[in-house]
Amino acid sequence: MMKVARVLLMFALVSGLTACGDSGDDASTVRGVTDSEIRFGGAHDLSGVFAAVSNPALNGANLRIAEVNEAGGVHGRRIRYIVEDHGYQVPRAAQAANKLVTRDEVFGKLLTLGTPHNLAAFPIMDRHDVPSLFPLTPARPMLETGDFSRRFSLSASYYDNVGNAIDWLFEREGFERICVMYIPSDFGEEIHQAARDAAERHDGLSLVSATSHRPDESNFSGTLSRKRAGNCDLLVLGLAVRATVAVASSVRDMNWDGVELLASTAAFHAAVSSAPGGATEGMWAASAGPDIQTLRDRPESAAFIEAYRQAYGSNPDAMAQTGYSVAHALVLALEKAGRDLTVDTLVAALESLDYIDPVSGIHVRMGPDDHILLGDTWITRVRGGIWETEAVIEMR
Repeated sequence: MMKVARVLLMFALVSGLTACGDSGDDASTVRGVTDSEIRFGGAHDLSGVFAAVSNPALNGANLRIAEVNEAGGVHGRRIRYIVEDHGYQVPRAAQAANKLVTRDEVFGKLLTLGTPHNLAAFPIMDRHDVPSLFPLTPARPMLETGDFSRRFSLSASYYDNVGNAIDWLFEREGFERICVMYIPSDFGEEIHQAARDAAERHDGLSLVSATSHRPDESNFSGTLSRKRAGNCDLLVLGLAVRATVAVASSVRDMNWDGVELLASTAAFHAAVSSAPGGATEGMWAASAGPDIQTLRDRPESAAFIEAYRQAYGSNPDAMAQTGYSVAHALVLALEKAGRDLTVDTLVAALESLDYIDPVSGIHVRMGPDDHILLGDTWITRVRGGIWETEAVIEMR
């Protein structure tokens, strides 16, 4: 299991070999900002187990950025988004961070995927005052590690969202015996901890079994047979998209009718809800917002769906909508920060955001002590191949 402290120590040593000195900023020069452009960078999983998350999110962000650039940019500057592929490998994520910060000299890092992958980048980012902007992981260390003023999170944490969902399901569905399957990383361990703590909160609810699995594992029949023998009635998943579908398919093939599945925001994806043969029908998820396919009647949502389809030849999913909405928040903050852009003016602008997201309809607001873009927990369930909203738990 990769612990936060070990990741930070390891990559502090690595990044310490790559660049020295200050960020190069002075009164007339801000890193990543020229008269004509603002450079942001992101390290994504474009080829690994979470490619199904990164690729649509990147498409959504690039769609919003393209719209802004075609309209003349922000205060006369175009937004340039430089992307590196880490393939869900932490060493490659560290290398990508070094390149983006020291060679490309990005102003900020945007939407980088992966908990340990972001943690690996923080030391070199902090040394050059490069803020972390809405990484594609809402793990708690994204706000708790390093300088809070340079950390902005996409949503409530995995821990809070999964814990809220278990509480809600316990009260309404009467589950008694939880089992957990998770990736042995900070992401998976946070979901494991949420289930463990939920079991301790409620009389009549127990954590029966917890097993860790490789990110690329695909055969779960033995593990599921043992969990079935343990009479689990709620199976909590902290796995990648493909593995989540594989588990659901195995549960169906076993004719295991006495269990229901709960996934995290990492699996809140169309590839899960529309799995072949309806394998995931009835699965629950703790998400940060609604499925874009449930918002087709909203004119703004319909316009986004059509623009995405025109740009990429396919319908957007929740990750595409997330990327678009994050980029929209960034654009609003850049507009508020003004032409004399610095990291401090961007931070102040982000902390003052208060608006209705045009695509999701969610009320977005942040403040000096609240750096979470989407703060509520959405309880969703697969019905007819779509994540339908069952409840919204307000966290603010």
